[in-house]
Amino acid sequence: MIYGITLLVLGVLAAPSLLLSKKPNAKELLDKITPFQGWIGLVSCFWGIWGIIQAILSLGLLTSNPIWWITWIAGSVLQASLGFLLGYGMISKLVLSKNEEAKEKGELLLAKLSPLQGKLGLFAIVLGIWSILVRILF
Repeated sequence: MIYGITLLVLGVLAAPSLLLSKKPNAKELLDKITPFQGWIGLVSCFWGIWGIIQAILSLGLLTSNPIWWITWIAGSVLQASLGFLLGYGMISKLVLSKNEEAKEKGELLLAKLSPLQGKLGLFAIVLGIWSILVRILF
């Protein structure tokens, strides 16, 4: 369930205009979360990378439970991507600043992912709702 909630939070942080157009009073909540966006992004990026590694190591689940495995890998990729986008400032400061080549690659990845931020955020919201509903109903 925390997996779905995390995807929802990342999606809302990545696509705040979507939430604000539906619920104008949500701005107060977003203002409370935004100062922690860098840390949320940093943790989510590493948690997403760890999820990708675990999903690959658990490839056997693809034969017995393919829908859950696909949801798991898609959610992990979204977590890593949105975490990187939202936490790039922290990641650059704490991890990439020590290596110039890594910093250049990070900036290149950021340039590729930035135009997709809204779409990734929307997909994270949908996948987060799906994950929560699956846990509640099944």
